[in-house]
Amino acid sequence: MSTTIETDLKEIFAKFEQRFDRLDRIETDLTDLKISQVRVEEKLDSLNNHVQRLEDSQNKQTWALILAILGGLDHCNYKIRLLPQSLNWESLRGGL
Repeated sequence: MSTTIETDLKEIFAKFEQRFDRLDRIETDLTDLKISQVRVEEKLDSLNNHVQRLEDSQNKQTWALILAILGGLDHCNYKIRLLPQSLNWESLRGGL
């Protein structure tokens, strides 16, 4: 009878060991997943910062372009206002 109990206990302990081994592997896999998740989150934060800098840069470039166009239009307006003053109307009429 004691041999049967001993054998049964050995089988039970062997099953426990197998299950603990599986739990250890699962724990290791879970730790690896957590580490990978942290790496991915860091990369996402980095990409988010990069996109934010690009958006800021594009916003500044858009305003610079708008100001350049407005400056060009203002210069054209200035030239058009000076045009009548700089023309010699008598020479254009040809002495008519």
